[in-house]
Amino acid sequence: MTQRVLITGANGFVGNAVSRALLQRGDSVVGLVRRPRTAADGVLEWLFDADDFEGIGERWPVATRCDAVIHLAARVHVMRDTTADPLAAYRSTNVTGALRVAAAARRAGARRFVFVSSIKAVGEGHAGRLITEAEEPAPTDPYGISKLEAERALIEYGRESGLEIVIVRPPLVYGPGVRANFLQLMSAIAKGIPLPLGSIPARRSLVFVDNLADALVHCTTDPRAAGETFHVTDGRDLSVSELARALAKQLHAPERLIPVPVGLLRVAGRLTGHSAQIDRLIGELRLDSSHICERLGWYPPHTVEHGLLETAAWYRSTH
Repeated sequence: MTQRVLITGANGFVGNAVSRALLQRGDSVVGLVRRPRTAADGVLEWLFDADDFEGIGERWPVATRCDAVIHLAARVHVMRDTTADPLAAYRSTNVTGALRVAAAARRAGARRFVFVSSIKAVGEGHAGRLITEAEEPAPTDPYGISKLEAERALIEYGRESGLEIVIVRPPLVYGPGVRANFLQLMSAIAKGIPLPLGSIPARRSLVFVDNLADALVHCTTDPRAAGETFHVTDGRDLSVSELARALAKQLHAPERLIPVPVGLLRVAGRLTGHSAQIDRLIGELRLDSSHICERLGWYPPHTVEHGLLETAAWYRSTH
């Protein structure tokens, strides 16, 4: 059965992939965006530029009824946040804003609200074991705290209103159009810059953007997803060294990975004031994504190798 789905942040990295996946399924897609002509072809754009979705209920077009909402728009994690009160800023968008969208969607007839959270809502200090959805959350930064608070507030709103809430927590998302640290890593490898990544055994879960999009479509359409929280990954975790070598291969670049001991990297991090970045680089972060497989019968349609191939091909064609 086809449906109409509204996507906030439809013109973003993940939003474009989700839009394409829904359109291929035959659904109609409404994209809530700030700038015109930025969503994928075939998406009906709704321009909305108020901060933190203030007034969205009053401005929701009568004709824009929807069956479900996928809420991607957020104040994203920033490495060097200069805001006077970062937690308050994150809460305004990620908690208050999400609740405003959920309430407006419910009044517009939506039955389901898929909230794209982050594994940062749980935290990152879980070396040596897989993180399940039952893990006791312990977020370590304002972004993660706001995402956890949004999850809890939406679940409570769902109980009160009858709106079906689904929480999805992805790890790092990569694919064509990726930005931030993953793009910087590809750029360094493509340029042949020697990197001290040859001896990092820690494994980290990733998810290819098209795998995440496919999972979100399932969470939007499958009745069994209502009220659930899911971790979504590619199903195979690479070590940092394996990831760097795989990218070098797909980028047709020389493999210049220096085998620097992890202990020396930690010392370098302390001396340069980059301990947090080094800890993320060398630390393990593995998610157990078996729950969505068992509950919905969902499995990632694309392998890690395919995802890295597509990402590297995009990089080579645009840089």
